[in-house]
Amino acid sequence: MTLTIEIHDDAPATTRRVAGLIAERVREGASSLALSRGADLLALLGAEDTPWQRVTVYQVDERVAPSSDDDRNLKQLVAALPADVLRPMPVEEPDLEEAAERYGDELPAVLDFVHLGLGPDGHTASLVPGDPVLDVRDRLVAVTGEYQGRRRMTLTYPALKAAREIVWLVTGEGKRDALARLLARDVSIPAARIANASQLVVADRAAAEPR
Repeated sequence: MTLTIEIHDDAPATTRRVAGLIAERVREGASSLALSRGADLLALLGAEDTPWQRVTVYQVDERVAPSSDDDRNLKQLVAALPADVLRPMPVEEPDLEEAAERYGDELPAVLDFVHLGLGPDGHTASLVPGDPVLDVRDRLVAVTGEYQGRRRMTLTYPALKAAREIVWLVTGEGKRDALARLLARDVSIPAARIANASQLVVADRAAAEPR
């Protein structure tokens, strides 16, 4: 397993780099992406000259909330990318467990590219500290308990482990400790437990440089 890091001067430069990588992978022929929340990144993606019709875009995670809720990650995706390439997580279904299983069945066996963020508490996707979803090994998608007032639907470790490429976008001083633990492979945080062979961390100096 290889975990490498690129450090850029500030958050805008870091975000531009990740947007460029995603657009480059689509132009190179990637057919499946899974994207996380990130308004600045997604706005840049929407402005890229990218052949989006070649690709299917899945969600890394989503809050269980009505479609009108501003907390929904999907709102950022819809604002940036063509609607017909998006595969929203079915978080408004009455049976969330069945809906998660169905979404997992729709995923390709190997996602070409996954974009992840990193929380100050070491979570990524909606793989949050202490949640039973961290122990899921037989499903690609699962539903979490409540976290910051919401249940979530999320890709699980098996889905992330199988991905062809993972790129992390990490910015801000508030992520510094979590990033240091990720780079040290400190498995006490959920983010560091992703056993994927190809992971690139793209971070700004505020997140990457020691105090």
